[in-house]
Parts: sequence; structure tokens; C-alpha cells
Amino acid sequence: MNKIYFKDIDSSNKEIVRKIKLKTGQENFIETVDECLEEAKCDDRWHPVCICIKDTIIGFAMYGCFGANRNAWIDRIMIDEKYQSLGHGKRAMLRLMEIVPKEYEVSTIYTSVFEDNKLAYEL
Repeated sequence: MNKIYFKDIDSSNKEIVRKIKLKTGQENFIETVDECLEEAKCDDRWHPVCICIKDTIIGFAMYGCFGANRNAWIDRIMIDEKYQSLGHGKRAMLRLMEIVPKEYEVSTIYTSVFEDNKLAYEL
């Protein structure tokens, strides 16, 4: 199985990431990539990344660490509709759960899920 990895978003991949499309009905579960990138632009504690397999961008994630208590968040994760239902979201989340605590030297990670997003609860 191909390994999930993450790349920073830059001028070479930003337009590809901005074109990530969710399945119909998922649009209300997460902010758009553009909204996430704007938020990260205004607050540099956010770390937006491409989710990749081989040389293909299959999704987007954003994580960060905030406050005096150093609360680490995996706040956004989305997989393009073409790559959903293949286990990539779960694999990306598990990989982020390895990376984020090391990057921020924390032992607890937070996330949030829209109540109606039943698939996200499985992650």
C-alpha cells in the first residue's frame, strides 16, 4: 500500500489543492480549502498541508498548536471525492496523530466533527 505523506502548500501545488472537491452532501461539514488557507494566512499557528500518495495530491489537512496550554489541533482534513472510500482519510489521520505530537511536543491532540458527519466519527 502506498504511503501517505504531507507537503507544505506553496506556489507549485496551491491551485491543485484549491480544486479538491468533496462528494455531494459533504460541503457543509468543513470549510473550503480557500477559507482554510485564508485562516492560515491570518494566523500563522495553523499549518495547512497537502495530503499526498506518490506524486498525487489526494487531500488537504490543517493542524496547529495554540494557547498557554499548548493545545494541539488536527482541525481540518478532507480527501478529494475521487480518492474517498479507500481508507486514505483514516490513514492520513493516523499519520497526523504521529506527526503532530512530535512537532509540538504534546501528548494530547484535539479535533472537532460536525454532529451530522457520521463518517468522520469513524476516524
